Amino acid sequence: MTILRRRSEASRGQTLVEFALILPLLVLILVGIFDFGRAIYGYSTANNAAREAARVAIVDQTLSHVQDHAAQHAVALGVDPSTDVIVDYRNAEDPENVGSCDAAVGTEEIFGCVAVVRVLYTYDAATPLIGNLVGTIQITGEARFPVAFSCVDPAPDPPIECPVGS
Repeated sequence: MTILRRRSEASRGQTLVEFALILPLLVLILVGIFDFGRAIYGYSTANNAAREAARVAIVDQTLSHVQDHAAQHAVALGVDPSTDVIVDYRNAEDPENVGSCDAAVGTEEIFGCVAVVRVLYTYDAATPLIGNLVGTIQITGEARFPVAFSCVDPAPDPPIECPVGS
């Protein structure tokens, strides 16, 4: 009887040691899954905010309206409208030429342009160990739509109201 009891007590201690060795690894994996989910959420939210702001930019070329709209759709990310939302207008024939249609804003020539909105988000992992491994990740959401309506607020006399902004 005493032999069986001793093996049971030794086995109980061994199980406790094994659990203590595996627990930090298990917690690190669970927190890593949590951090990965936060990164995916940031990517999805930045892209959604860029898409919604680009939809505003195609009918209302007022910079502050577009930036504020993007920030409203990325409020959980803490996006600053003035620094983290970049808006430019590009020629439809050369959409990689940044700012090629910026001079056309407010004129009839804007109809040959594409509105491009970029939302920048800097992701930092919540776990220091994972943060040290992957570092800071720059997440960028971008959307491009052809301009559908020319409007810059405040408009000349008589004042007109842009369809979306205010």
